[in-house]
Amino acid sequence: MEPNALAYLVLGLWPLIAIGLFQWLPPVRAFLANIFLSYLFLPTAPVQFDLPLLPPLDKETLPALSLCLAVFIAVQQGRLEQVSWIPQSRLLRGLLAVFVLSPLFTVLTNTDALFFGRIGLPGLGLRDAISLVLTRIIMIVPMLVALGLLRRRQDLRDMLLGFALFGLIYSAPMLIEVRLSPQLNNWIYGFYQHLFDQSIRFGGYRPVVFLYHGIWVAFFAMSATLATAAIARQSAGPERARAAILMLYLFVVLVLCKSIGALLYALILLPLVLFMPQRIQILLAMIIATAALTYPVIKGAGLLPEQTLVEAFARISAERANSLQFRLNNETLLLERAMERPWLGWGSWGRNQIYDPITGEELIADGRWVIAIGFYGWIGFIAEMGLLAAPIFVMVLRYRTLHAAGLSTLAGATALILSVNILDLLPNATLTPLTWLLSGGLLGHCEYLRHRRQAPDPATPSSPAPKRTQKPLHSVM
Repeated sequence: MEPNALAYLVLGLWPLIAIGLFQWLPPVRAFLANIFLSYLFLPTAPVQFDLPLLPPLDKETLPALSLCLAVFIAVQQGRLEQVSWIPQSRLLRGLLAVFVLSPLFTVLTNTDALFFGRIGLPGLGLRDAISLVLTRIIMIVPMLVALGLLRRRQDLRDMLLGFALFGLIYSAPMLIEVRLSPQLNNWIYGFYQHLFDQSIRFGGYRPVVFLYHGIWVAFFAMSATLATAAIARQSAGPERARAAILMLYLFVVLVLCKSIGALLYALILLPLVLFMPQRIQILLAMIIATAALTYPVIKGAGLLPEQTLVEAFARISAERANSLQFRLNNETLLLERAMERPWLGWGSWGRNQIYDPITGEELIADGRWVIAIGFYGWIGFIAEMGLLAAPIFVMVLRYRTLHAAGLSTLAGATALILSVNILDLLPNATLTPLTWLLSGGLLGHCEYLRHRRQAPDPATPSSPAPKRTQKPLHSVM
């Protein structure tokens, strides 16, 4: 079925909604509302507006551009102070430059046409260079805005409260689809966004709501559960009780999502979030992120114990074991393809893919890592993963300084949530605005602590929290 008029209307009106949020809410909450609302509720592809030279304006690109416009207007009106939107570290600025500009060199090394039997793909040109660079800029917007806005301890708390609050809100349509099957996108926007048979699992349904796949929904439920656990640990009295109840509720919703991967993440990380000291949390987050960063090298060197992994999954489910074997086989073929142009990749138009020369059918690429290497080469991959993982390594390397300056007690749990986001890029292409939000928020907090010179953070333990005239975000729990 084709998307209906409402789908295009909602997407087209988003710039006005984004600007309105910055007029109605304080800047930090307006930003968080922009990110969560657009990611969770806007229609997915094929709903998009295709304009010349620009990447398709869809669920991710249009909200990012709208966010830039809303922030610009808020700064001009004096509602938002002018802050730095780029990292202060020279190394991170270099990574950012490579992330944005490396597609130019990818295009220069891919001007040749490709042929797979009767299937032909064009060489890349100036238009592709502009489009790819814009795509990278748009992709990084949530991180850069988070870097500029999410600075203080309360900002980091509000970010995790956003996960908890929207996890609670989103649980309602999730439970409807668990009971009735994934139909909300079809009923509201007029189309189903994926293969329906993939929503059937363990004799029931897993929700999709308005995201790309049930895996995305389960991963969000897992992130919301971990965020709520972190808030529960930090809170006291009735607030802790409410957060604990919400955590248990979201965990039940996660179980009903019927996604083994997200459930395993939660079972492993929940005890770490609830009971481990902060320094241990950050060290474990670094280990997880390092494992994700080194996986492509281990895979390429043939050191991955693939058969052992498949046998382990077979003990849980023969279907999951077959799925894992299928992914591992495709990864091997796509990585071999990527290594034909290892440094700068193949670029767009599916040039990184392998095609059947007769039918034109392409291999399924699930993991973001192999897509990134195939698209932008090792240089683009390192820049992308380096930016995502940067705040975790910054906290490890400068922990004493940051801790003495008043590092948020939520920083360790946030680092764990970010690290599992990075780890999940190995089996899935779940790189979302929420991943960039986590990275930018943590990095902004670390940079604020390192470079502040005047008054201490009002939310540090050494000084009492100021009285609020505005209803706090956590009062809903």
